[in-house]
Amino acid sequence: MSDFVHLNLPQDFQLNSDEHWMRQALALAEQAREQGEIPIGAIAVLDEHVVGRGYNRTEALQDPTAHAEMLAITAAADAISSRRLDGVILYVTLEPCCMCAGALVLARVSRLVFGSFDPKAGACGTLYNIPQDVRLNHRLLVTGGILQEECSASLSDFFKSLRNGEIKTTRRNREEI
Repeated sequence: MSDFVHLNLPQDFQLNSDEHWMRQALALAEQAREQGEIPIGAIAVLDEHVVGRGYNRTEALQDPTAHAEMLAITAAADAISSRRLDGVILYVTLEPCCMCAGALVLARVSRLVFGSFDPKAGACGTLYNIPQDVRLNHRLLVTGGILQEECSASLSDFFKSLRNGEIKTTRRNREEI
């Protein structure tokens, strides 16, 4: 794995703040789980204020791009009336995939904080490192592993329940939503 960059803030402040916002992302992940979606939540924060939220909606919307990160980025851009999310920190419970990592770069998000590392699709340090690729015109700070055990447990529990038939995914047409 590549090196992760941390802000030059007092460590206690940064860790407490990161954990606070990650817990909110975990709450959004739980909303996804309740709807039969893979439990991933994301929250966009600017100056300690929430400007965007999202949780996975790929099944409900039958949209492969309806990842938590994409929905939070879109909500943040709407909230601040700008496609450039300078100063925004995105908190997400799972390391973003290539699509979401690319969107973070294009949106000029300043920092990414994620919970669980994703060995199958992680594009923010595990398989790839899109947010810190020097060939791109924007790079962002990345911190991984915040509340990692809780984030990982949320996903593991979901897939165990899904395999046991305890959870049904929700597939609806867009017109029903």
